[in-house]
Amino acid sequence: MESVLITMIVLPAVGAVLALLFAANATVVRWVSLVTTFATLALALLVVAKFEPSDPARLATEIMSPQMASRTTWLSFGLSGGGQANIEAYLGIDGLSLWLVTLTALLMVSSVLVSWTAITERVAAFHAWMLLLETGLLGVFCAFDLILFYVFFEFTLIPLFFLIGIWGGSERRYAAGKFFIYTLTGSLLSLVGLVALVVAMNSQNPSELTFSIPELAQQMRTQMSLGSETFNWQYVQVGVFLALFAGFAIKVPLFPFHTWLPLAHVEAPTAGSVMLAGVLLKLGTYGFLRIVLPLLPLAVVETGVPLVAALSVMGIIYGALCALGQTDMKRLIAYSSVSHLGFCMLGLFALNAEGIAGGTMQMINHGLSTGGLFLLVGMIYERLHTRQLDEMGGLASRLPLFACFLIFMSLSSMGLPGLNGFIGEVLSLIGMFKVHPLFAVLGAIGIVLGAWYLLNMLQKVLFGPKHDFSGRHGHVNDLNARELFALAPIAVMCLVIGIFPRYFLDVMKPEVDAIALIYSQTQRDGVVAAAAVELPTEGQ
Repeated sequence: MESVLITMIVLPAVGAVLALLFAANATVVRWVSLVTTFATLALALLVVAKFEPSDPARLATEIMSPQMASRTTWLSFGLSGGGQANIEAYLGIDGLSLWLVTLTALLMVSSVLVSWTAITERVAAFHAWMLLLETGLLGVFCAFDLILFYVFFEFTLIPLFFLIGIWGGSERRYAAGKFFIYTLTGSLLSLVGLVALVVAMNSQNPSELTFSIPELAQQMRTQMSLGSETFNWQYVQVGVFLALFAGFAIKVPLFPFHTWLPLAHVEAPTAGSVMLAGVLLKLGTYGFLRIVLPLLPLAVVETGVPLVAALSVMGIIYGALCALGQTDMKRLIAYSSVSHLGFCMLGLFALNAEGIAGGTMQMINHGLSTGGLFLLVGMIYERLHTRQLDEMGGLASRLPLFACFLIFMSLSSMGLPGLNGFIGEVLSLIGMFKVHPLFAVLGAIGIVLGAWYLLNMLQKVLFGPKHDFSGRHGHVNDLNARELFALAPIAVMCLVIGIFPRYFLDVMKPEVDAIALIYSQTQRDGVVAAAAVELPTEGQ
């Protein structure tokens, strides 16, 4: 099955090459892109079908146990202590990354469909960059080597930079430049932190140097349990945490590192906004989940929880208030991302099973609901050539299909019980309430504000005073079959997750419990116990 995982990652890059080869025929390019993304989605679904939840007993001692793993030495060099260092093409998948891989493949199909008539210039280049972006995103979620993770993490900046800078709005160049500089600067600081962590681990064991994330997590656990009279792991971890925080917090983005996001969303083409909100923002939260939480427990407890929880609550409320004051529909949804991603971080840094599960689920839920909302914004903009709320009144009676999907996605985004947004937000707040009730109460304010700005948007766009579009745009048609096909799978997934969340939570439960166990074993002096303790069983 490792060949399926590798094929899934490489296939979009092959599709990008084919798109460029058929650049002279835009129709062929679109079909090549669509077939490629469909095939990638089929492979992702095959991975889901073959995936088996990890063995909790094994995770209690190994922390991470990727399935369908493929390990090939990428770069090897000798150490002064006589050992060998290997940088590997270490790919695999586990319960934390499975749904993010599926989300990426699904949203890319919808992005290609929504771009079918919207992109008319440099069609081959556009689709090539989109497909390369998919390869980068899938690579991040499947990478279990720090250097490979960083390479894929950085590579995703390049396609999105060109997608915004070439096919964006009137301020596209400024938006693309701001996005690139912000995220690149943070990522370089993160690289320093990653290298410092590996070097620190090597200083305690000069004969062994590894970049494998599972092995580093296990080594860190062992080193802290043994202790050291000459090495203070707490100071090392705090320094590494702050470096990684710089890159991942910008990528999320956490308040106040969010200023690049609204402009990037507004100027990006619809497909770019869908992938940016739906998947790229999750690279930051995933970085915290995959690297920071397992590898830096002392720093997370001492520094991360008060810092991240406070910034998350600020972002939840600030993003919601900013969304409430917007008149541009796309900018409103952009600020809603700042608010909703605060719930992801709030849950992850609750450091218990409920919070981590809720934060992880909220990544998926936000990608579905906000990705669907950006699709709808692009569809209505293609018809009316405006995103101003005051210029869209009365669309419910004229575009009933559009109205139904807009209402559905808005209810999903605001966390209506029975839809996907509810389970992620509730678990995140429950997890945080167990450890820091004040942060949970303040975060809950964002749910109320979220309902306010989304209902206000629906009232203005669908049920406000009617505008006469006949003179400017002629007859405005409702959603067509292609657009329905782009939206329907997302809506179905929102409903399925809302009604049957247990299946999705059970898949990630072993990995979530393994991370929560690290923090349940943390003693008052900040030392993580090394003893292998059985994970809580069902009903405990």
